[in-house]
Amino acid sequence: MLYACPKSRLIGEQGLPDLSSYRVSFAPACRFALLGVIAVLLANVSGEALAHAIGGKDAAFVAATKGPAPLPFAYLGGKHMVTGYDHLLFLLGIIFFLTRFRDVALYVSLFAIGHSITLLSGVLIGFGLNAYLVDAVIGLSVVYKAFDNLGGFETLFGGRPNPKWVVLVFGLVHGLGLATKLQELRLNQNGLLINLVSFNVGVEIGQLIALSIMLALIAVWHRTRWFSSTAIAANGLLMVAGFCLIGVHLAGYVITKGA
Repeated sequence: MLYACPKSRLIGEQGLPDLSSYRVSFAPACRFALLGVIAVLLANVSGEALAHAIGGKDAAFVAATKGPAPLPFAYLGGKHMVTGYDHLLFLLGIIFFLTRFRDVALYVSLFAIGHSITLLSGVLIGFGLNAYLVDAVIGLSVVYKAFDNLGGFETLFGGRPNPKWVVLVFGLVHGLGLATKLQELRLNQNGLLINLVSFNVGVEIGQLIALSIMLALIAVWHRTRWFSSTAIAANGLLMVAGFCLIGVHLAGYVITKGA
């Protein structure tokens, strides 16, 4: 365990555990870092096993579409968000310690605004960014949020970056990730704007569905007597998952560049 927790009480707008009395144990911290490195190495071996680009029949449908198709594109957007484990892991990190509805609404809205801006502009303008590198930064966002939830910034630096701005900025990155998936499909210009907006609406619907499920499960978890003791371990696993995503996508970048 990375932190020793003699007591657990919630503070601040996010309901974060009071980490002022937490003491970092450097030997466990080193073991945890080693676990992250091992996860990255395993991810490199796995290559593109965890890729979640739009493919198969969905890609064929998009390629064949030559006009406005709002409902199918909304479905594709919702499907991509519900199956987009990287987006969902970051969303889980955002809401993990939130205890008030207005805070959940605020942070999720900031995330939605961020990824909507870059999803639409990324495809319409065509930023031409490498999808693997963008997805690696998305993995970094998961690591960042888990580290933030563990109180790492307060422990090491005595303070944390403004979480609202961080969520907005990483939302922009997640939107670029969505945009790169669509750019790979070479969308037809006829009806492009309507289809993009529909896809984005589907993303928001999918996000609300996933958010509702996660909030319900976390609410039940919050009421258990072992939430405090397992919350740290859960965020540790969240950080390892982020390291895995970074490794997978960096490996994909290296493989494609070497091909």
